[in-house]
Amino acid sequence: MATLALPQVGLLTVFMVSLLSATLLPMASMPAVYGLIKLNPELFWPALIVATAGNTAGGAISYWMGLGAEKAFERLAHRTPTQLRALAWLERFGPKACLLAWLPFVGDPLCAVAGWLRLPFWPCVAYMAVGKFLRYLVYVGGALWAFPGIWTP
Repeated sequence: MATLALPQVGLLTVFMVSLLSATLLPMASMPAVYGLIKLNPELFWPALIVATAGNTAGGAISYWMGLGAEKAFERLAHRTPTQLRALAWLERFGPKACLLAWLPFVGDPLCAVAGWLRLPFWPCVAYMAVGKFLRYLVYVGGALWAFPGIWTP
């Protein structure tokens, strides 16, 4: 971990943390992105782009995990009425529902459910990327604006 903390590999760290946090692992990438930008303000846009790429790649991994889980589940069980309503809602919105992949708690499983429903992969990834980029832009930009003195180098 000490190696990933070096300023020379800050963007790699942001990518890895963003990727892992977009899978079903319980962690947040925002502090890593915020910290890198506070230490290196000139990396604002590169950090947002790298974090978006990592988070979107993690969402794509969750999509494929959901696709595999759906194939296994179909062989073993039947869906409950609640699951059927949620799946109907997602099917109605299609890949556009992946814009909500940035939401806490439900966003990462949403990517898995998109795979479960076999929604088109590339449109889902595109909507995930847009939603995740806007989340980083709003959250990190807002944090930098609201708390300019925190973590000043």
